[in-house]
Amino acid sequence: MQRISPHQPHPLFDTAATRRIEHAAAAVLPAHTLMQRAGLALAQLAQALAPHARTVWIACGPGNNGGDGLEAARHLQRNGRQVVLTWLGRPDAAPADAQAAWQRARATPAVQWADAAPDGLRACDLCIDALLGIGVGAQARVPDARLRACLDALRNSPAPVLAADLPSGLDADTGQFAPGLAPAEPGPAACHPARHTLSLLSLKPGLFTATGRDAAGQVWFDDLGVAPGTEPPSAWLSGPAPTAPRAHASHKGSYGDLAVVGGEGLAARGMAMGGAALLAARAALHSGAGRVLLALLDDGQLPLDTQQPELMFRRFDTLALERLSVVCGCGGGQAVGQVLRAVIARSARLVLDADALNTLAADAALHALVAARGRQGLPTVLTPHPLEAARLLGLDTAAVQADRLGAARELAARFDCVAVLKGSGTVIAAPGHAPAINPTGNARLATAGTGDVLAGMVGARLAAGTGALRAASEAVYAHGLAADLWPAGRALTASALARQVSCGAACAPWL
Repeated sequence: MQRISPHQPHPLFDTAATRRIEHAAAAVLPAHTLMQRAGLALAQLAQALAPHARTVWIACGPGNNGGDGLEAARHLQRNGRQVVLTWLGRPDAAPADAQAAWQRARATPAVQWADAAPDGLRACDLCIDALLGIGVGAQARVPDARLRACLDALRNSPAPVLAADLPSGLDADTGQFAPGLAPAEPGPAACHPARHTLSLLSLKPGLFTATGRDAAGQVWFDDLGVAPGTEPPSAWLSGPAPTAPRAHASHKGSYGDLAVVGGEGLAARGMAMGGAALLAARAALHSGAGRVLLALLDDGQLPLDTQQPELMFRRFDTLALERLSVVCGCGGGQAVGQVLRAVIARSARLVLDADALNTLAADAALHALVAARGRQGLPTVLTPHPLEAARLLGLDTAAVQADRLGAARELAARFDCVAVLKGSGTVIAAPGHAPAINPTGNARLATAGTGDVLAGMVGARLAAGTGALRAASEAVYAHGLAADLWPAGRALTASALARQVSCGAACAPWL
């Protein structure tokens, strides 16, 4: 069993892949072995998390996830805990493994059976959620009153909660709660600091993106002694790599030239947006780009950034795009439409962000130009947030968030590029590769300008010669890690973040 941290890569397996692994293992093991191992693992982690717990409530669903909880009850009771069991199944309808687990639990002396959660859970020191796991299925369509009551009790429990495999109701593939099973009022109870999840047999993508990150709390993993065999990962959880030192015999040209194109002026919409382009450019400098050129789409361009005098201001028409890595769109507003076709057609390496993505979404001819870059082997990275991704795909934001991995894969396939779908558990996708979920980052990044900083970080890595997929993975990881390491009590602003990031790298083990 291991505690999952953001500092080690892990393969992830969706529901279909997990079931294939399970069926292959069950075919060669004695009956009920996997469930017995799962129950023992649950009991061991429960005792480690709450070593002084006296009373444990275990809420067991009607399927095999409930069977895992029934098995855990036997071990906990035998180790001196008072176990209160609520089982929502029926012996005549339970799967064979769960039925056998129920029989063993019934034969365990002193286990207390209850139709519902103990009154207010005040007497419980630990709760185990073994209601649904990956078996959401029909329960999501019409959750009965007892299931709903158990879910509500678990979500509002003042005692620590350990979920078996998944927090009940969470989709293993998307990280979203199934219809009918979402918390009534998402909030503090959904991200309680004493929430834990023991993922069994495989790690699931939904634990690390969208709502899953908050719902799962601390994730643990036990493979139950089963290897995935030839089953390929459905996705990867990214991890870091050691930073390679720069050669002494190098110069600014060794790390590439990056141009940032954006920053609409006051005349267009009554507000100046040059700050976004400045943030991207500053982040690129602090991420190690050799030279950063800044082309503001405004006749009144600043001749000098006094806070970052290393930036070199240029008119757009003087940029030799064919020799440059380009970040385009940050604060570009409507003005970016006047230059985007040239940027897409001519740039050697390209990051499209913000208003460049909005312009791209509205122009089918630009779609074709971006896709053509992929066929020509020209590196391209798109960095949309969910609303921008929805515009690019002709969907609404809810549809994108309902399947973040699927949306990222579709963006990568449609535009033949690397797609970075930002958000909780940012997804990085590229044609021909399993997508990756980034494990770093937190709500401190939910502030204006942090996306511009990320675009600059990706651009700096492209300029240094890193491949598009690796550049995106490294930048996203480092961007989130900077937020994770941010000093408590100090506000995170995009300008401070741009100064904090460095050229340290993170690996993409899934390449």
